[in-house]
Amino acid sequence: MEGRNVVVIDQRPLPHQFKLLRLRNHRETAEAIRNMTIRGAGTIGATAAYGMAQAFLEDSSARYLRKAYETLVTTRPTAVDLKHALDRVLIEAHDAKTAVAVAERITDEYVERMKRIGEIGLPLLPKNARVLTHCNAGWLAIVDWGSATAPIYTAHRRGRKVFVWVDETRPRCQGANLTSWELLNEGVPHKVIADNAAGHFMQRGEVDLCIVGADRIAANGDTANKLGTYEKAVLAKENGIPFYIAAPSSTIDPHCPNGDAIPIEERSEDEVHFIRGVRVTPRGARAANPAFDVTPAKYITGIITERGMLKPREVRKLWKR
Repeated sequence: MEGRNVVVIDQRPLPHQFKLLRLRNHRETAEAIRNMTIRGAGTIGATAAYGMAQAFLEDSSARYLRKAYETLVTTRPTAVDLKHALDRVLIEAHDAKTAVAVAERITDEYVERMKRIGEIGLPLLPKNARVLTHCNAGWLAIVDWGSATAPIYTAHRRGRKVFVWVDETRPRCQGANLTSWELLNEGVPHKVIADNAAGHFMQRGEVDLCIVGADRIAANGDTANKLGTYEKAVLAKENGIPFYIAAPSSTIDPHCPNGDAIPIEERSEDEVHFIRGVRVTPRGARAANPAFDVTPAKYITGIITERGMLKPREVRKLWKR
C-alpha cells in the first residue's frame, strides 16, 4: 500500500505485458477484484483487506464501513478468503491506522502460511516428479509462494527435479497465461497442455500426482476450485493418481456443510465467446460460464494446509482444535 493507494499486478495483460495498477479507493479495489484484474483466493483476500483499510481511511463511520464491506464482499461470492479477510479487518481494527496494520498482517500471514505449505507438501514430490496443475494457484494467486505451487517451488529451489503439466484452463486461460509465466520466471520445467489432454497423459502414466488450489473447502472436505478441477479429480481417481488440494486454513469454511452449499459464481458469456478480443463462437450462440465446480471429498487424497496434511474427513476437526 502506498499512501491510500493499493498497488497490484494487473493480471489481465500477462504474460505479454507486466503492469502495476494503483487503486485509489475501495471502490476501485472492489472493481479490480470483480473484473479479475487480480485473481486467486489468497490474493483476493489480501487485496480486499487493503480495500477495507482504504474505507477506514476514507470515512470511519459505521454506516460507511458497512456499505464498503458489502461492496467488497459481493465481488467474488465463491472465494471464502475474501470474507475471512474483510471480517478480520472489521473485528480487529479500531481506526484507519490499525486497519492498515491488520491488512499488512493478513498479507504477511499468507506468505508464512504458503511457505509452510511448501514444506509440508515437499515429501509428496520425489525426485523427477511429474505434477499436473489446474488454473493458477501460484504467487500471483496467493502472495509470494502460491498454494499448489508452493511444494513445487520448494522442491525446485532445493535442487529436486520436478516437471509440471500446466492445464491451459479455459475460458480465462489462467494456466496458459499465468502459471506458465510464473514457472518460466522460476525456471521450473513444464509444458502447457489443452484442458482435454490431461486424461491422455494420466492414461499414459506420465502424471505422478495432481496438486490444485481451492477457493472454498466445505466442512466435509468437498472443495470448490476453478471449473475443470472436478473432471481432473475423477480422471486421477480412475488412473490411480493421488489428487491433492493445497490451501491455507482460511479457505476452509466451517459454516458450509458440504459442496452443495457452496455458491458458484456465474460469469459473463463473453469470457467463453471471446479469447483476447477475438470471437471463437458463431454470432447468436449462447454460452454458460460457471467459474467454479465442486470436487467431492471422495476424490481428494489429501488437503495440504499450513497446519498439516489432512484427510478430507479431518477438515471439520481443524476448527475444533
